[in-house]
Amino acid sequence: MKRLSLFRHYMKIKIAPSLLAADSSRLADEVKSVESLGIDFLHIDVMDGHFVPNISIGPAIIKDLRAHTDLPFEAHLMIKQPLKYIERFVEAGAGMITLHIETISASDFRKQARSLHKRGLSLAVALNPGTPAAKIKALCDSADMVLLMTVHPGFGGQKFMYEVVPKIAEVRSFYKGDIAVDGGINDKNAKAAVKAGANVLACGSYIFKAKDKKKAIEKLRNA
Repeated sequence: MKRLSLFRHYMKIKIAPSLLAADSSRLADEVKSVESLGIDFLHIDVMDGHFVPNISIGPAIIKDLRAHTDLPFEAHLMIKQPLKYIERFVEAGAGMITLHIETISASDFRKQARSLHKRGLSLAVALNPGTPAAKIKALCDSADMVLLMTVHPGFGGQKFMYEVVPKIAEVRSFYKGDIAVDGGINDKNAKAAVKAGANVLACGSYIFKAKDKKKAIEKLRNA
């Protein structure tokens, strides 16, 4: 698989619908409903019930969805032992793997980045609201994207935490690549996130629960 260059073209506002908010009884249809609306990639939350207090989808579902769309997949691994499962998500069809700095050392992150980059794949680093931005500074040169949680991870439909906005600006001061925000994103708070330096909007409920998905995406794109 060729490395997904779209993850490198930073500063363009990118929209990544979060599958967590989709109707689980018709996931393939839900993916198709946004694929034609000009989104950039699909954000897929993976939860293990240990790192976060919820359980979501695994590699088998990602593999099944892979046959229904050409969209790039980002697998956001909110799991306690990500190193055990990275390969399974790659084999399932994820082009980008996102690992939480709370679950991996800087040296292991760099090692995984080298391994994935050799295969044309991408690696992102995520951090929770309470994790200082400084914790990822030393490994940013190995990361294809930084993802900041703007809610406490585990459940969809939460309210955006405006107290994370200064951290977005802090990360932007030392990282020039893609900065994603994930959690409670809508057309209103997206403006604050983008102004602070974010350019990737991982958004679930606001898109998948919208009566007009196209209009919702356009509002985000214009943030």
